[in-house]
Amino acid sequence: MLRGIHLNPVKPARPVNPARLVNIGICGLGTVASGTINILNRNKSVIDARSGCNITIVQVGARRDNIKCDTSTLNVTRDIFDVINNPDVDIVVELIGGTTVAKELVLKAIANGKHIVTANKALIAHHGDEIFAAAKAKGVTVAFEAAVAGGIPIIKSIREGLAANNIEWLAGIINGTTNFILTEMRDKGRAFDDVLKEAQALGYAEADPTFDVEGIDASHKLVILASLAFGIPLDVKKVFTEGITKISTEDVNYAEELGYRIKHLGIARRSANGIELRVHPTLIPEKRLIANVDGVMNAVLVKGDAVGATLYYGAGAGGEPTGSSVVGDIIDVARTLLAAPEQRVPYLGFQTEFVTEQKHLPMEEIETANYLRMSAADKPGVLSKIATILSDSGISIEAMIQKEAKEGDAIVPLILLTNCVQEKKLMAALSKIETLDSISGSVQRIRVESLK
Repeated sequence: MLRGIHLNPVKPARPVNPARLVNIGICGLGTVASGTINILNRNKSVIDARSGCNITIVQVGARRDNIKCDTSTLNVTRDIFDVINNPDVDIVVELIGGTTVAKELVLKAIANGKHIVTANKALIAHHGDEIFAAAKAKGVTVAFEAAVAGGIPIIKSIREGLAANNIEWLAGIINGTTNFILTEMRDKGRAFDDVLKEAQALGYAEADPTFDVEGIDASHKLVILASLAFGIPLDVKKVFTEGITKISTEDVNYAEELGYRIKHLGIARRSANGIELRVHPTLIPEKRLIANVDGVMNAVLVKGDAVGATLYYGAGAGGEPTGSSVVGDIIDVARTLLAAPEQRVPYLGFQTEFVTEQKHLPMEEIETANYLRMSAADKPGVLSKIATILSDSGISIEAMIQKEAKEGDAIVPLILLTNCVQEKKLMAALSKIETLDSISGSVQRIRVESLK
């Protein structure tokens, strides 16, 4: 010991109070459930220390076993409703997916006084308001961090970390399948259909990939983020949704040539005219950090009036990344079990009704810049006619790529970037352009966002 210095021995961590036993019942035993169980078992000591509770899985409800996790010591039932009727269960973890049985399960669990943790974005997007109302009336908590962007704690960040801010807008790559497809198309010059088959083989896309490639999955996640950001009701019908099935390798390459990358984004923006909710392919300047989020990774960019732009990046899916968010919610719920309901963090971040009704801006009124690709006849005067139509609609050309015709070709690709223009004005102009004899087929259009 150094002379004159007295070192106090480090006190051991206070043991978990046995009276604070928190029992978990898990419904479902798929990828996320197996990841959740593995995390709870592997990290039990740190989870208990952080929650101040003894968190224990007392029952699992699943139709079949999963070799990715060990349930040999657990009470497994083939009837998931046994879990919500088990009087020993404090927190029900719903991981079965879907919106029919899952809704019935969750509402009955709430009626039984159980707290809920779920990773089910479709359930929250379609029935969240009803579920939250039932939970509030019963005095229980509903936690759903894992419903958006897998392992990224984006819900907690908006609801708590950015609580001091008026959120101006957010934009996210919130579907890993579409991001993987667009990344492969850009990096390897592959066609959409070819990459989709690989995504299915790798397990990134389902046998029926509609929810992913048509933007439905992203729209569910966006409506949850928008409700957290702006205090508006959950309403998927308000989201304009467009997928990536019409994106070609040519579009990806031309975007690169213009200094942009194509990403499938969910965008929510609040303006003086109303709230925009839209999911669609978007050209983003290649220097933006979010433009460099590749593969199956997710990222959400949030702009607050005080903090400015903040970016949240990480794994958007997978058993343990998503299970990390599920367990994080379990810990949060366990910490507050003894707190009065009004002292807990509210489901969507607002203790009182902040914005119950606010105009949603119809898509035709939204303004964006645009990428246009058309097949034009290789003859004088064609560009002049197109420019005149655009000019008459108040649309200016910001950049252009005009390729020389190959020998024997009478049609050449013409690529334009426009200024920011109202959707209905652009669509009217495109209708006129498509009637020109010098234009072959329809005009490919992709919206452009600067995200700054």
